[in-house]
Amino acid sequence: MISRDIFEDLFVLEMANNHWGKLDRGLRIISEFSKIVRFNNVRAAIKLQLRDVDHFIHRDFRDRTDIRYIKKTLDTRLSDEDMAILAKSIRESGCITMATPFDEKSVDLCVELGIQIIKIASSDLNDWVLIEKIAKTRRPCIVSTGGSSLKDLDDLVTFFANRNIPLAINHCVSVYPSEDSELEMNQIDFLKGRYPDHTIGFSTHEYNDWTSSMLIAYAKGARTFERHIDIDDDGTPVSPYCSVPEQIDRWFKAFQKAKEMCGAPGTQKRNPPRKEIEYLDALVRGVYAARDLPEGHALGDDDVYLAIPLQRGQLSCRELMRGEVLLRPISKDQPVLIDDVDSPYAYNPSLKKLIYNRGLAVDQKAKKDSDKKSDAIAT
Repeated sequence: MISRDIFEDLFVLEMANNHWGKLDRGLRIISEFSKIVRFNNVRAAIKLQLRDVDHFIHRDFRDRTDIRYIKKTLDTRLSDEDMAILAKSIRESGCITMATPFDEKSVDLCVELGIQIIKIASSDLNDWVLIEKIAKTRRPCIVSTGGSSLKDLDDLVTFFANRNIPLAINHCVSVYPSEDSELEMNQIDFLKGRYPDHTIGFSTHEYNDWTSSMLIAYAKGARTFERHIDIDDDGTPVSPYCSVPEQIDRWFKAFQKAKEMCGAPGTQKRNPPRKEIEYLDALVRGVYAARDLPEGHALGDDDVYLAIPLQRGQLSCRELMRGEVLLRPISKDQPVLIDDVDSPYAYNPSLKKLIYNRGLAVDQKAKKDSDKKSDAIAT
């Protein structure tokens, strides 16, 4: 079984039909965006859309140029040979090949082209003829959930789980472009809770911002991200929901910032950095002798007091157990060191090392010798 890790921190750059039926334009898109991918050191798939146009559009409607979707499909048609060239270019660029097949013949083309990941469009989430064909390829799939019912989504997830086919689930609002108020990003929480064994992603079509939604999506647990891409170097209008290279660069950098700010996975306790431990150790109170204490004395509440700074090798309020027996005499106001007491902590090498590596560095021997000289002079 292919691991679902293939989806982890994966960016999907959706070319869609933005090649406009021109092979050279498609190759330029791949070239421009693969540079941004390499520069930002991220994992990315460049996604194609595949249609068997001769059968996808009913022959009685092929001249209906007033129907936008039909006109664009016809205007942006590429041959299978051209699609093979694009797929090869994606692989050679260091990106992952991915495609959305909109019909059964296009699924076969995915296999022929060696497409690594298949996308199920929101519009096809309950197209079971197509879904069953896709499942037979055994390739990992990503599905977008725009406009779906809960039952349709549950059925799809169960279908893929029963076949042990990796499936990532993208929260998606199928509004092109989307306003910030339409993003419904709390749905990421819902999907993570309902499908805990699946990677949850975010497919976005908003046009106002390339940072905020990434920060929110990553913090909520989305781990695969999708945007439409295009170039604007030839005068071809760019749809407002598409991102040009410099915008995708900002998007990638927002992802890196999100990872930096979120830190360790939310499934485990983080390991605090050394500088944080040192900062907090400076605020921890150390154990000091409240009066002159003789060797063999068992420490009680009235024998010690707690104060900052905590010094290297000194017992802190965390280790003070009361009843510890002194192995040597301690003068008033002197720190009680781990080596001064018969304590369980003194026999744990790792804990003893920790105690000697924390707190304020003070030469305790020199300090005690100095204190003895001061006492001698005073008497």
